Amino acid sequence: MPDHLNRRDVMQMVAAVAAATSLVPPVSGAVLAAAELAAQKGRIHQSIVYWCFASAGDKWDIEKMCQIAKQLGCTSIELADPQDWPTIKKHGLCCAIAPNGMPGAPFMRGFNNPRYQDEVIVRTTKMIDACADAGFPAVIAFNGYKWRDADDPKSGEISRAEGADNCVKGLKQIAGHAEKKGVTICLEQLNSRDSSNPMKGHPGYQGDDVDYVAGILRRVGSDRVKMLFDIYHVQIMNGDVIRRIEECKDLIGHVHTAGNPGRGELDNNQEINYPPIMRKLLEIGYEGWVGQEFVPTRDPLEGLREAVALCDV
Repeated sequence: MPDHLNRRDVMQMVAAVAAATSLVPPVSGAVLAAAELAAQKGRIHQSIVYWCFASAGDKWDIEKMCQIAKQLGCTSIELADPQDWPTIKKHGLCCAIAPNGMPGAPFMRGFNNPRYQDEVIVRTTKMIDACADAGFPAVIAFNGYKWRDADDPKSGEISRAEGADNCVKGLKQIAGHAEKKGVTICLEQLNSRDSSNPMKGHPGYQGDDVDYVAGILRRVGSDRVKMLFDIYHVQIMNGDVIRRIEECKDLIGHVHTAGNPGRGELDNNQEINYPPIMRKLLEIGYEGWVGQEFVPTRDPLEGLREAVALCDV
């Protein structure tokens, strides 16, 4: 910004840009400041994960979230329900990965458990169809908790081998439909170590090891059944993130971020070095989205602006 500009000049510029882009007033000058650090290179396709920002701070609605995504250079609002898809499409954005439609905490009841598998298959199939109709690329999937009754740890455990076999069987049942529709099912590895908060860690989740999840996917053997590689969860359970990306490069269908420990912002208070990880994704030829899935601990727009800039390698 030229040195001769004074406060009045800047405010006039803010007003002019806001008018030109028809921004809603509540976003105001903060979004304009964010635009200064919007994704400029665009080699990493970035996405905002809906649930993180719909429940944080001033609870962004879908309209505001879409406006912020456009300002920051993000091209997707993900894990948004189908009712929000018309607004997402109105703004020229994508829903890079859709929820699977399971009620409650969807990661609890997954493909590993025969008690829930039929419902998971039905709901995932319906979401595949909805994504195909909307032109959206992927649907999320989960192994599920290891307990035979997902809500009761005393109900007995499904062995890891049995859980893997069940996942392979269930995923194979819908892989052909996903292939036909051109929609990718992404099975997410989650950490089971952090018990501080149900959205920071998932004690009891069976797909907590990246090698275990990769083994399931290789047995399914479909280009439309991939891995949701969540950098935060991989760091907690396995570490060695860059090498893991190399080992799973043929399986990665979607990527998530967050700072560790705590699942907060991608800032200097956490341990993951994101720029080289993003460069590794480019090196392996990854062309999908990177979803910003951290839980804001301060101003959510400021944290999101910083994260988008950091991953824009």
